[in-house]
Amino acid sequence: MTRILTALVLIPLVVWVVLAGPQWSLLAIMALVGLIAFHEFDAIAGAQGIAKSGGAGMAAGLVVLFAPEPVWVAIVILAVVLMVVELRQADLAKAMPGAATALLGVIYIFGAWRCALALRQINPHWLMIALLVSWAGDTAALYVGRSIGRHKLAPRVSPSKTWEGSIGSVVGGVLAAGIYAHYLIPPAPLWLVLVVAAAGNIAGQLGDLCESAFKRGAGVKDSGTSLPGHGGWLDRIDSSLFSIPVVYALLRVLTI
Repeated sequence: MTRILTALVLIPLVVWVVLAGPQWSLLAIMALVGLIAFHEFDAIAGAQGIAKSGGAGMAAGLVVLFAPEPVWVAIVILAVVLMVVELRQADLAKAMPGAATALLGVIYIFGAWRCALALRQINPHWLMIALLVSWAGDTAALYVGRSIGRHKLAPRVSPSKTWEGSIGSVVGGVLAAGIYAHYLIPPAPLWLVLVVAAAGNIAGQLGDLCESAFKRGAGVKDSGTSLPGHGGWLDRIDSSLFSIPVVYALLRVLTI
């Protein structure tokens, strides 16, 4: 029940911000959620014995989110800066993994947010589809997996996930995206919607598994406790951090 109540509060807010909110509201939400998610990512890294980047990593994330184009220039500069920052380590064996992990977290979280901003510029409804394929897919996977799930998908990483649930997730995500696009993006060809939705859903499932692998390696169940029924913010957005860049990339390749 707590999980459902949290979703009932968050989903309308996200829908409004994506479809109708001013640009500053989307940037503010992304900055806040991104900083919390990066803090949780940093804590997972720390639990694995990797030096946490702390404020330096969070500042780097904001630079990626707000830097003017071409953003890849900012990323290259940040890579250099993060390596220099890691020179402070008393144990220099932690310098390279610390810098690499910080840069990974910045690109993983805030790079995906940059893709979300670009996707919204193409059409806010495409950004909603990038989110919807994971939301609908998660729900479908839950019910299909509980009902008929028998074959384990990735038992070392997430023992409860099954191939049946995964397939149900793809079907659920594609159906939801197809219905959404039919009414709200009518010019979009059906084949494009189905391809983008399927790829986005599969990417989202991989994002969920990757974060689960990080948490399992760190010996933690959730990335945090700030979202009742969901764990941490990184737990909530892990699928979208993969689905959004894939949807954006496919739209750029197939339509622009």
